[in-house]
Amino acid sequence: MLTTVDQCFHMPAEWEPHAATWLAWPHNAETWQGRQKFVPSIWIQMIKALHTDEAVQLLVNDASMKKEVQERLEKADINFRRVRLHEIPTNDCWLRDTGPTFIKKGSEVGLIGWIFNSWGEKWPPWDEDALVSSRIAEKMVPLPFFRPGIVLEGGSIETNGCGTLITTESCLLHPKRNPNLKKGQIEKILKSFLGVDNILWLPAGTPSGDDTDGHIDNLVRFVNPTTIVAPLENDPQAPNYELLRENYATLQEMKSEEGRPLTVIPLPTPSPIESDSGLLPASYANFYIGNGVVLLPSFDSPRDDEAIRLLKNFFPGRRIAKIPSKDLVRGFGGVHCVTQQQIA
Repeated sequence: MLTTVDQCFHMPAEWEPHAATWLAWPHNAETWQGRQKFVPSIWIQMIKALHTDEAVQLLVNDASMKKEVQERLEKADINFRRVRLHEIPTNDCWLRDTGPTFIKKGSEVGLIGWIFNSWGEKWPPWDEDALVSSRIAEKMVPLPFFRPGIVLEGGSIETNGCGTLITTESCLLHPKRNPNLKKGQIEKILKSFLGVDNILWLPAGTPSGDDTDGHIDNLVRFVNPTTIVAPLENDPQAPNYELLRENYATLQEMKSEEGRPLTVIPLPTPSPIESDSGLLPASYANFYIGNGVVLLPSFDSPRDDEAIRLLKNFFPGRRIAKIPSKDLVRGFGGVHCVTQQQIA
């Protein structure tokens, strides 16, 4: 474990080639508000879409779960040579936030393990999730493993791979994450460990239904080094109308690492989805870019097709796979929240 990083490492963009995608099997029934039995099929669909173009590394709690998952994969006609199961216990399945961030220097790959405290100490227990990054790193020796020593979830950072990173003030500056660090100190750590020099802060806050304090992967995504997509709501009566429009206006003033304005493209918003707990954080921005496919959350909304058409324009060489997410979002997350790319 290393506490300083070689300055030549950087975090590549998500669309750059992957060696694998990491997932953790969903098993925590409390997460899904009574819909647990419908959730595993979502993972099967994601694995099936991904594994033809890259390996899938899948965490399972123990031998019993491993056997159950293997049986499900066999029934789905999934090629086991492309999927590897690892007995690494988890409290939950949000691997974007609990797993390591992969960085690269030339052909050398490294891992970063952030401190995980359940999104500001919200959902105990998180003892197993706090160890996920280090346990994955143990399986990947001799790849270097870096520990910056700050609380951070992977869903809170978005990079274009060229030196620009976007994040939110509401999340990274939250008092239950790193209360002893000021904004400038957090920037210094991000620049050092992720190889970025241009950090853009979105100040607008947390959308209704979001329990992450404003993860960027529900609000803004790079689709190429100079273009971002962001949800924009046109109905003044819709949830988050003001927040999304404020964010959009702020993004139009932001500039790339070269000092040029970013191109900002509006993403549709799905029809509001509610559960007994209230509004759920459904967002088309929570897509995942694999080697040969883009996993797009779908919500049985008339706007699903509009989101598909938009992403096809930016990823013409990749398939767009609709991943049914009305049950997934009951856990307050989406497709991007449960995936983590291992850079090739």
